[in-house]
Amino acid sequence: MTTTSSAPRPQPLRPELPGLGNDPASVLKRVEMLERVLERSFTIPGIRRDVGLDAIAGLVPVVGDLVTAAMGAYIVWEARNLGLPKWKLWRMGANVAFDTALGAVPVVGDAFDLFFRSNSKNLKILRKHLDKHHPQARVIEG
Repeated sequence: MTTTSSAPRPQPLRPELPGLGNDPASVLKRVEMLERVLERSFTIPGIRRDVGLDAIAGLVPVVGDLVTAAMGAYIVWEARNLGLPKWKLWRMGANVAFDTALGAVPVVGDAFDLFFRSNSKNLKILRKHLDKHHPQARVIEG
């Protein structure tokens, strides 16, 4: 004879966090968050220009550009996992490479990082693909 307990099952230590899955909507949330950190973390007072980690880390020679390039490459990797065509992946990779190459130039590269937003361009490419091929991942902003 088996006894069944009607005691409630213990709850996991942490509830399921949104955005940690491999579904298109979760990937989009992660990429949007990373793009916001890299390109639009805060606003420069006076000129009201949004900047992020990409422009700030670029002030640190070599290391800053490599770190932000790796973060940009992560966005391309996530896009690859979603099945974007190779030509879109190449375009996204070229955006990151162009941003990294010109951002590495002293002084001029720092100014360039304020205006060329490779991660925002890559997010736009990813959103267009998801809107067409995964419409259920669309996020309606109000």
